[in-house]
Amino acid sequence: MTKFRVRVSTGEAFGAGTWDKVSVSIVGTQGESPLVPLDRLGKEFTAGAEEDFEVTLPQDVGAVLMLRVHKEPPKLPLPLGSLRSDAWFCRWFQLEWLPGAALRFPCYQWLEGEGDLVLREGAAKVSQEDHHPALQHQRQEELKARKEMYSWKTYAEGWPRCLDHATVKDLDLNIKYSAVKSARFYFKVHSAFTEMKIKGFVDRTGLWRSLREMRRMFNFHKTPAAEYVFAHWQEDAFFASQFLNGLNPVLIRRCHSLPKNFPVTDEMVAPVLGPGTSLQAELEKGSLFLVDHGILSGVQTNVVNGKPQFSAAPMTLLYQRSGSGPLLPLAIQLKQTPGPDNPIFLPSDDKWDWLLAKTWVRNAEFSVHEALTHLLHAHLLPEVFALATLRQLPHCHPLFKLLIPHIRYTLHINTLARKLLIAPGQVVDRSTGLGIGGFSELIKRNMEQLNYSVLCFPEDIRARDVEDIPGYYYRDDGMQIWGAVKSFVSEIVSIYYPSDVSVREDEELQAWVREIFSEGFLSRESSGMPSLLDTQEALVQYVTMVIFTCSAKHTAVSAGQFDSCVWMPNLPPTMQLPPPTSKGQAQPESFIATLPPVNATCDVIIALWMLSKDPGDGRPLGHYPDEHFTEDAPRRSMAAFQRQLIQISKGIAERNRGLALPYTYLDPPLIENSVSI
Repeated sequence: MTKFRVRVSTGEAFGAGTWDKVSVSIVGTQGESPLVPLDRLGKEFTAGAEEDFEVTLPQDVGAVLMLRVHKEPPKLPLPLGSLRSDAWFCRWFQLEWLPGAALRFPCYQWLEGEGDLVLREGAAKVSQEDHHPALQHQRQEELKARKEMYSWKTYAEGWPRCLDHATVKDLDLNIKYSAVKSARFYFKVHSAFTEMKIKGFVDRTGLWRSLREMRRMFNFHKTPAAEYVFAHWQEDAFFASQFLNGLNPVLIRRCHSLPKNFPVTDEMVAPVLGPGTSLQAELEKGSLFLVDHGILSGVQTNVVNGKPQFSAAPMTLLYQRSGSGPLLPLAIQLKQTPGPDNPIFLPSDDKWDWLLAKTWVRNAEFSVHEALTHLLHAHLLPEVFALATLRQLPHCHPLFKLLIPHIRYTLHINTLARKLLIAPGQVVDRSTGLGIGGFSELIKRNMEQLNYSVLCFPEDIRARDVEDIPGYYYRDDGMQIWGAVKSFVSEIVSIYYPSDVSVREDEELQAWVREIFSEGFLSRESSGMPSLLDTQEALVQYVTMVIFTCSAKHTAVSAGQFDSCVWMPNLPPTMQLPPPTSKGQAQPESFIATLPPVNATCDVIIALWMLSKDPGDGRPLGHYPDEHFTEDAPRRSMAAFQRQLIQISKGIAERNRGLALPYTYLDPPLIENSVSI
């Protein structure tokens, strides 16, 4: 006879408790015990409870390997008035057989219906360190079940593949929004729609009457950043600053030679450059920068309210005066092929010509940002990382324990997006200039160009040669966050992978990397994405990239969407007239006529309001309330990571005190651990 004390912790979330009956058996080196019910007088397994049960086994099973948990409905009728819910969220089990001698079995899963769940003791193990056949068999069976539950599908040809579920109703509870988060999300959508409906905007398919009328829309949930946008949107310095610290701060690059299809002359830019210099001199000094939206050239456009919409593929030349002073636009060309019907617009042009040219650039920013920077890079790729993690890494794997907080809710929000945002008849289809067809075309084009180095933040900054441009807070804060994540990942990797050989020999790790390469990057060798990892250094870089993409990168390009768009002329989602082919034609009336119609404006602003502001139940970067790691070493690394993030946040707060428009999108407490909205 062997006696144990079993301690069980139930989660605190709404609905986490259960009326079902729970039994356990202990699997050891000498066999498995019979199931023993965890039962006592009164109700067990209420939300937030930690409960102790005395368990006696009829025989010794040897050294404990695993814990089998069995859940089934109660045989007796439920108490009158009780809610029948068979799902149970278990945080962990703990086995104690002597005072101070205990084994913790992390769970942090929902158990639905009747069935078994096998839990491993909390110490993380790579596959080659599991020497007992029962442990190896458990790993294989767990992954087999997960691959059946989470499978791949092709949503659109040329896109990264995704989860094969049509609606969020089909999702397993372990990847679904919590009940509270889901309720808040839908309440937020409904309240925003109702407000716009009451104002009479939702059903108006015509033009805005004036910029003044648009201010009524601007009063929809104003933020300090949005108010700054409204006050400064026409200014050249603010226009240029958005390439550095706006919602799409990933395109600007140093210009070492002017593109042949962008024939800017010294005479054109002399009013901004001033006397005693030239384009060539400034190119050699490194003070000129280029933003090229060429990927939009010839892209399919949409029909909104029965009217064909228009797109441009602009090039924007910018100038950073040496010493001090703001980044300024020098010239804008709206199409890629130069010619008499494709003028180069300049700050010295008529006010409305220049404002319209800048607004076309901002429309291009909307299209590239929403289709590529946001949807592809910050949603579809994290979904690939999430799905491969669930399919290829068992719960006991150190990389699963490291990554599971960074894939929380990602499969839910992406499944929801495929239903509510990018499906036929939904927001992208109804109200954007490119529509689903244009978005899909852009994603296919970008997938053919996408390179691993673009996903690795420091390499991307170096490749664009923007290490020293002043006032680039996205770069400054991003480099600090990348460094903190890399330091944390490096410590975790060193604990579980003592050598390069141990990296190469981990078959589960290699299967994870191969699946990301094949399903996410469609086995395209030119992407530079690894299909295997053979050194500790390569593993650290890769895992850092995954965590950074799922957390900081997503927040940086998502959190500012509403701030940038609620004053719609700053970020128009579509344009209703074609790009100008000559100067001197723009007037206030034609400017308004080019902007999106009222209903499309509302549609997009409601969507970006939802996607910018998390509805709750969030977890900031570095917060790990689910204790998947039980050993001291990784927990010390977590604590060090959290301290480093606190210091970064203090530095950001100090800098922001001196800024007219604080840059907060990469402040660690505001960064979500995962793509969850």
